[in-house]
Amino acid sequence: MKENICTIPVNEVFEVNDGCPICRMRNLIESKYVDYITGPAMMEPDIRIETNRLGFCERHYSMMLTAGRARLPVALTLESHMIDIREKLLAKKPDKKMLEAMKELEESCFVCNYIEPHLARAIETVCLSYKNEPEFRRLYESQPYICMTHYRMIVQNAKKPLGKDYDSFVEATRKLVSRYADSLQDNITTFRDAFDYRNAGNPVPQEARNCIERTIEFLTSRPAVTKQNNSEAPAGGSNQ
Repeated sequence: MKENICTIPVNEVFEVNDGCPICRMRNLIESKYVDYITGPAMMEPDIRIETNRLGFCERHYSMMLTAGRARLPVALTLESHMIDIREKLLAKKPDKKMLEAMKELEESCFVCNYIEPHLARAIETVCLSYKNEPEFRRLYESQPYICMTHYRMIVQNAKKPLGKDYDSFVEATRKLVSRYADSLQDNITTFRDAFDYRNAGNPVPQEARNCIERTIEFLTSRPAVTKQNNSEAPAGGSNQ
């Protein structure tokens, strides 16, 4: 697979200044691989062997079917994947080894397998830019926040590229995470208090109305999926 499929324009990502920048890099990598697998890659024998073996998670199957993507590549990928499953997992009575293989298939995904290693390399570029480019350092430290998932990943991957600058980089990152976590906590408390009858008629700030969704995204690195808009807090009522 060509390395340039997942070349990430790090500076451009950090110039956006909206949400977690590492999430934006992850989303770029994810989108590029979904585009790749539903394009010319579906005809590459070595890629087809991998997708037959690994399959995809629900999220990436859904991505393959959305945003106007062609259905034929998905059908062709599924066709050979189903053949592989029927031959290896359904052709005879299941034994312990076969059950283990089924479990592995449930937990595997072609796209997921490539996201983390490519994201780790992108984070290494972030670290080197922070170390060597004062302007990028200012750009990094002005980000709204880093989500919890990618805070962990940054701390784990930053030591080698940063060397003696590791501690200052991690502390700057911790401040981004901690500052946003503090604001979320305040917003959640404001949201809770809006249910108190003593606050009936008081306006609820917008940042409190959507605090649940923003907190879930901060904790999981993924936007909360809701069937309806539940972010509007009542101006008074039961505090249960």
